[in-house]
Amino acid sequence: MVGTVDWSVVISDAIRSGIGPIAAVYALAAMGLNLHFGYTGLLNFGQVGFMLVGGYGLAITVATWGGPLWAGVLVGLASAVVLALLLGLPTLRLRADYLAITTIAAGETLRLFYRSSWAEPTTGGVYGLQRFAGDFYDLSPIDPGSYGIGKVTFSARDLWVLIVGWGLVALTGLLMALLVHSPWGRVIRGVREDETALRSLGKNVYAYKMTSLVLGGVIGAVAGMLQAVQVQSVSPDSYDPAVTFFLYTLLVLGGAGRILGPVVGSVLFWFVLTFLDSVLRQAIGAGYVSPDVISTSEIGAVRFALVGVALMLLVAFRPQGILGSRKEMLIGER
Repeated sequence: MVGTVDWSVVISDAIRSGIGPIAAVYALAAMGLNLHFGYTGLLNFGQVGFMLVGGYGLAITVATWGGPLWAGVLVGLASAVVLALLLGLPTLRLRADYLAITTIAAGETLRLFYRSSWAEPTTGGVYGLQRFAGDFYDLSPIDPGSYGIGKVTFSARDLWVLIVGWGLVALTGLLMALLVHSPWGRVIRGVREDETALRSLGKNVYAYKMTSLVLGGVIGAVAGMLQAVQVQSVSPDSYDPAVTFFLYTLLVLGGAGRILGPVVGSVLFWFVLTFLDSVLRQAIGAGYVSPDVISTSEIGAVRFALVGVALMLLVAFRPQGILGSRKEMLIGER
């Protein structure tokens, strides 16, 4: 007997994911990537590495060394600056593909290093570190319980992370707006379009690239710290290369080189991803889709395949994304 799909549950699940803490984390990380790729033209394929050092900088300081939360935040930010310098110093004077290769390798090397048995006394190895964000939740003014409208509800803890997360997104968006409309911002956009012309005007292109790499990396580290406190744990395998792929996906979806592009892209990406997941699960449960065709264990792979198809169609028919400018996308082809 065929059942029915509860669309109210599907929509509420999708909305909860689209505006929830995970969407804020990815929007924040993608804003840093947008500064690298969308505004400066830097091919950073290792943004997840900045998220990793940010999250682990906080977790190690608190859980392993017994330090306060604010010290962990400073260690996470400092780690991102050091990583950006280590990546940028040898590569930013070379072609763009050298930075791409270096960042891919760095992100995966860091993941393997943090999960190694050699680093286990400090990082927790493959098991990671847990329960280090108590001070963060102690700051919450929200009473325990559930909050929301209808079926779109959040626990008090998730609501606190949601408020802080989207607050950080708003502050970062304001900072980005001030930066990209300043003389510095006009120069980095010039780097993206024609760095040779900028050099002929006497601009230190290398210094501008390095500044952009550091700032975008710090924003990525903040996103990593937010993700760490939201789940109250860090583990190396949470920072695999697929995270950077997701960031590029939502950046392309929203529109690279636009302040709100990563925000719109993150909300839509997680809304659609959860919508597909919920629809497929209910369709299998209701009997519309046979478990022999798609089993519940295969839903994760199927939904990502569908998102991949949608991304290919987007790149084919609207490569600038929802908020992007096709004119800017074609600058390099003139």
